[in-house]
Amino acid sequence: MADIAAQVSASLDALTREFDTIAHNLANVSTTGYKRRCHSFGDALASQAGTGAATGGEEANGQSFFDFSQGTLKQTGRTLDVGLYGKGFFVIETPEGPLYTRHGVFRTNQNGQIVDAEGRTVAGTAGPLAVPAELDVSQISIGYDGRLNADGAEVGQFRIVDFPDDEDQLVAAGLNCFRAPDDVKPTDVEETVVRQGCQEASNVEMIDELVSMIMVTRTYEANVKLVNVKKDTSNSVIGVAMG
Repeated sequence: MADIAAQVSASLDALTREFDTIAHNLANVSTTGYKRRCHSFGDALASQAGTGAATGGEEANGQSFFDFSQGTLKQTGRTLDVGLYGKGFFVIETPEGPLYTRHGVFRTNQNGQIVDAEGRTVAGTAGPLAVPAELDVSQISIGYDGRLNADGAEVGQFRIVDFPDDEDQLVAAGLNCFRAPDDVKPTDVEETVVRQGCQEASNVEMIDELVSMIMVTRTYEANVKLVNVKKDTSNSVIGVAMG
C-alpha cells in the first residue's frame, strides 16, 4: 500500500510539473524565437493515452529539456530584425560570459553597436558588431551568410554558433537566452541562412499544447481518484479490524 501511495504521489508531482511546463509554453506562443520546453514525463504520458494507467516511478521523475526545432520566419521589414533558418544561435556578450539566442530583434546603442533588447552587444566573427557613425542603420543590408554591408563595403558578420552534440546541455538564462556549461564549447556554423527583416516565431503549437493540458488534467484527476479509493479501502479494512 505504501509503495502504491508513493508512486501516485510521484505521479501527481510529475503531472504538476508537466502542467506548469505547458502553461509556460502557452504563455510564450507569441514570443519571438521562443523554444518550447518539454518534459520526458509528457512522452510517457502520451504513450499511455487511452489506457487510464497512472504513471509513477522513474517515468514520473523525467527531466526537462528544450525543443530546438525551427520556428516559422515572419517578415517584418525592420532592418535589424534578423531570423535564422537552420541550426544555430546568435551570440550575446555579457560580463558573465556569452549567451545564445534565436531572438534576433536588435537595435543600435549610442556608440553604433548592435545590441539586443537589454542593451547587450551582439557578437560578430571579429568582435562586437557596430554600424559606422557616418552610416544610417537603414543603409545596412544583411546577406544570407550574416555579412553586414553598406554601400558595397562589409562592416561585419554575425557570429552564428551551434552545439551539435551538446544542445541538450544548454540551460535557460532568461529573456529567451541560453547558457552553456563551461566545459561545453560552441562551434561556428556556415550552413544556416540569415534572413534580414524577419523574426522567427515561437515553435509552440497551441493546439498541441492544449491537447496535452487536457490529457494532463484528466490523468491528474484519475490519480486523485485512485488515492481516494485507496484511502476508502484502508478505512474499511481498519473498520473491520476494529470490529
